[in-house]
Amino acid sequence: MGQGTDQGVAGDGGTPPPDKIAAGNAGQAETWNGDDGRYWVQQRERQEARYRRLTPHLMAAAGIRADSRVLDIGCGSGGTSLEAARAAAEGAVLGVDVSAPMLAEARKRAADSGLPQAAFERGDAQVHRFADGAFDIAISRFGVMFFADPEAAFANIARALRPGGQLAFLCWRSLRDNAYMTVPMDAIAPYVQLPELDAPGAPGPFSLADADRIRKLLDGTGFDEITISAVDEPMWMGPDPDDVVAYQLDMPGSRAMLAEASAEARAKTVTALRDALAEHQGSDGVTLGSAAWLVTARRR
Repeated sequence: MGQGTDQGVAGDGGTPPPDKIAAGNAGQAETWNGDDGRYWVQQRERQEARYRRLTPHLMAAAGIRADSRVLDIGCGSGGTSLEAARAAAEGAVLGVDVSAPMLAEARKRAADSGLPQAAFERGDAQVHRFADGAFDIAISRFGVMFFADPEAAFANIARALRPGGQLAFLCWRSLRDNAYMTVPMDAIAPYVQLPELDAPGAPGPFSLADADRIRKLLDGTGFDEITISAVDEPMWMGPDPDDVVAYQLDMPGSRAMLAEASAEARAKTVTALRDALAEHQGSDGVTLGSAAWLVTARRR
């Protein structure tokens, strides 16, 4: 989602100056300030519901105390930031992301929830000059996989933490391990051209699927006491197959993909997707498996 903050950028929704976004991350910033960012604001409640079995693993690992100073990297519309703020009632939480639309929603939610200790700013954690030791804890729920230079980003995050400060994040394991992705993709693959989501070494949702790579990254950027644990949880997709089909095919990437397909291929895509999802309908809706890593570490 987004990546990072620039505490010199006012929280006014304006675009960060170009020198505050690493060149390799400019595409991500453009994406999340366009249709993708606006779409995920609209889908905020669904996204929180999708992650409802995953988020508790992250929050438990973070160990947030009442007086903690927390950095939430790639906070999106603020779901984890607000949870952190509820735990850090006497502390402070800074949620950071590159998406202005999502940050605007996060600020609104914080105000509506009466959580003044939660603040939100926009920028790029890979290049921002954080004050050394400004935070006790850094968290991220699927927001650290998109850096063009992950070594620089994690080193910068380490500097932002006080010595002994805690890092806790969730990232996806491999694409093939995640049924919430493979079930829909396998169903529609005969009819449309699918994007490549797991190119080796490239930024993207599955860039940290290799646990050895995570360990090497963190060990080389100022962390120790590294733990990497598998988290397998069912992901709620929606109340019924028709709802999930409408949701998935309305994603900006899906709309672009379908725009290049023939009318016949689009119709077959809808049918195939609905049929595949119907096999996973349960008493509380459509549920598919998810597979993540829960990573914790301490700043040296």
